[in-house]
Amino acid sequence: MTKSKIEPFVNLNVNPCKMCMPMGAVTAFYGIKECISMLHGSQGCSTYIRRHMATHYNEPVDIASSSLTEQGTVYGGEKNLINGLKNLIELYHPKVIGVATTCLAETIGEDVTRIIEKFYRENKEYQGITIIPVNSPGYGGTQYEGYFGALRTILEFVPMNCEKNNKVNVITSILSPKDTRFLKRMFQSFGIDIILLPDLSSNLDGVFKKTYDRLPSGGTSIEEIKDMAGAKLTLEFMNLELESSPGKYLEEQFGVPYRRLNLPIGLRDTDAFIKTLSQISGNEIPGEIVEERGRYLDAMIDSHKYNAEGRAVIFGEPDFVCSTVRLCVENGIIPLVSATGTTKKQMKELIEQEIKEVYERFFIKDYEIIDDVDFKKIENLTEKLDANILIGNSDGRRIEENLQIPLVRRGFPIHDRVGGQRLIMLGYEGSLSYLDDITNAICSKKETTFRDTIYQTYFENAHINNLNIEIEEKTKKHPCFNGCASNSARIHLPVAPRCNIQCNYCVRKFDCPNESRPGVTTKVLTPEEAFEKYKIVKSKIDNLNVVGIAGPGDALANFEETKETLKLIRDYDKNITFCLSTNGLMLPKYANELCDLGVSHVTVTINAVDVKIGAKIYQYVHYNGLKFEGESAAAILLANQLSGLRILVGRGVICKVNIVTLKGINDKHIPDIVKKVKDIGCYITNIMPFIKVKGSKFENLEPVSNKEVNIIRKECADIMKQMYHCVQCRADAIGTLDQDKSIEFEIDKKNNIKQDLTETYRFAVASKSGVLVDQHFGQTLEFHIYDYKDGRVIYKEIREINNYCHGEEVCEEYEDKLEKLLHIMKDCNGIIAMRIGENLKNRLHDRGMKVIVTYDRIEEAVKYAVQSM
Repeated sequence: MTKSKIEPFVNLNVNPCKMCMPMGAVTAFYGIKECISMLHGSQGCSTYIRRHMATHYNEPVDIASSSLTEQGTVYGGEKNLINGLKNLIELYHPKVIGVATTCLAETIGEDVTRIIEKFYRENKEYQGITIIPVNSPGYGGTQYEGYFGALRTILEFVPMNCEKNNKVNVITSILSPKDTRFLKRMFQSFGIDIILLPDLSSNLDGVFKKTYDRLPSGGTSIEEIKDMAGAKLTLEFMNLELESSPGKYLEEQFGVPYRRLNLPIGLRDTDAFIKTLSQISGNEIPGEIVEERGRYLDAMIDSHKYNAEGRAVIFGEPDFVCSTVRLCVENGIIPLVSATGTTKKQMKELIEQEIKEVYERFFIKDYEIIDDVDFKKIENLTEKLDANILIGNSDGRRIEENLQIPLVRRGFPIHDRVGGQRLIMLGYEGSLSYLDDITNAICSKKETTFRDTIYQTYFENAHINNLNIEIEEKTKKHPCFNGCASNSARIHLPVAPRCNIQCNYCVRKFDCPNESRPGVTTKVLTPEEAFEKYKIVKSKIDNLNVVGIAGPGDALANFEETKETLKLIRDYDKNITFCLSTNGLMLPKYANELCDLGVSHVTVTINAVDVKIGAKIYQYVHYNGLKFEGESAAAILLANQLSGLRILVGRGVICKVNIVTLKGINDKHIPDIVKKVKDIGCYITNIMPFIKVKGSKFENLEPVSNKEVNIIRKECADIMKQMYHCVQCRADAIGTLDQDKSIEFEIDKKNNIKQDLTETYRFAVASKSGVLVDQHFGQTLEFHIYDYKDGRVIYKEIREINNYCHGEEVCEEYEDKLEKLLHIMKDCNGIIAMRIGENLKNRLHDRGMKVIVTYDRIEEAVKYAVQSM
């Protein structure tokens, strides 16, 4: 039995897998010597970023704020920014100030560049300080875009020195300070003089000092940045190409040759990096580095037998994800999910090229490469694809906790461990350390869970399997869930009159003996009356296997009555199968209690999984004492339906979903409904034709034909099991699907037919039993002819015909066939049938033949028909 967890039905991000743009901008400025950052926005923005950076880097982090308040928001924040810059300069004495905008400043349209120019004009003594404005609204992108946007802006605003030099520009993605130190050391070992932008090697991972330096003493100086225009080459370390690439800007504006390299993580990319350094310098690769490579190869061999079991979920910044995927593939670890919160469509193409061969070799079809994702989606995919390791920042720790899957922490931020600034990934030694962490996590998962796995597989699940076998046996005897169980009888007990929603196709009638459709009953019973009726029916129908509660309202809108009825019957009969039908609005509240009551089969009517379509079907929803209409009503109903089904499926309940086909409203949408409920783990769907009900909002809606319904059923049969044998029975039905006996057990039935009619009428009655009007017009092979004369109902004869409908798919509507039938019935005033298609009913009416749709004893039905003539 497929199990499912409860999930809210939402259309929003839950715990986004990203940081904001200003975070990236501030990180970039922290790699500039004697630079301080200032956010033009509210104080909360700077506090948020300080908190994240301080807990990750374990260093004090200073970020100033222009402290925009309500007044600044309405009238502009120019005064706040100018005063803030003055205070900042007096307190910190910086050489560089990076001013990054926030959502608030961008939303009110602050021209920060103009404000800075005004600041220079009014404060000429500060013109020696480089102030760099960066546009970084939180809604404009992520930390990734904010970081590279700031680097590009730094190059654009700093006056450049175009005099040629022999240096190499090195521009990197966001790296840990320790990885940054590795890069500097590698270039130094090859004798290459570099300008590193930014240089985070010391400012965010400093040495112990007795006094605190307010300004970063390390980093790239403004003088070095000016010299970048005269460098002999720019190396940009990033896996994805950027339109706002700082390296491309230097190439386009100053003619500095540009090369892009992947981050040197793993064997291939580190080899390419070392080879590039050797080519630039003209030097041989040092023996120490050759030895490091050999050690890394040996580590790959040591761990490959464990890595083959790795099924990884990788998340974080795009460059980190791409590089980690490449390292995993090199080492036999399967990346099942590659996810980033940044919007980068290019990432999917790069990763698919990387994994294609591996996935074909191991016959893997299910994987996900997604951008603009949140952690809720990542968690769902982790569970769905049965991953056993997470690789990314510590924001994934909730998934680790919920699913008991180890998380290898890399990237930013790392809040729940010390030393995030000292984690390494680059080069052979960094890759070895990274690989060891991943392999050890895989081993740890296996070593700590294999006993539980064995127990659940061979012992604990044995009980579940026995439970499933019991439910499967009950399903075999359930006529609605198993079309082959035609010899099994059921009883519907109408104990639930109230309903908490109003469907546009429904009118509930609690005293309607003459209709055979859902939502109608002759009488609403109390739980005690229902129990007594069950005992009577059980004593007379040996094959009664199922007790169902299907209205005439909603079973869960009358939960106390439903509960009491089930308890009374269960105490009396331990083996009876309990079935229940509901609109699902209250299902999350009562699902577990239904399971405890022994309900093994539940039907939920879901007519849309799109709230816009649902709003067209439902007039209103009463929920928690409030009335909801339109899309709000549809959204609440749908969320509860899906959440409730997940609980039931998770508890092992067999779930069927009924879908009413409404032409022009949801008929094209039905496959989407079927796919959704199939994913949840439902057993079968029942796509039903719409029955026109006088007085309902849809009373003039054209019904779909049987042929159209079966076309939809056949399409959906490719998705999941379909029900073809539904008779859309009443809320008080008794007996098998093809032989209803509810009239035999009616209580206090009253005859309201007037007896003073003297006219003579003749009717053709569709009846299978010869006692009841219990046959669909299109399926009858003979009509019973009755006369009404002087208040008496007189049987005349049986007239045989060829049934109008053939098979499940089509009710043939040929004119010659209709004319033959009318010829046989030419002496009749009307036709009485339990059900008839609306189109055919209208065509008979156009030819002068009255059609009376009812469900009753033949004598009572004839009298009822006379009243309607």
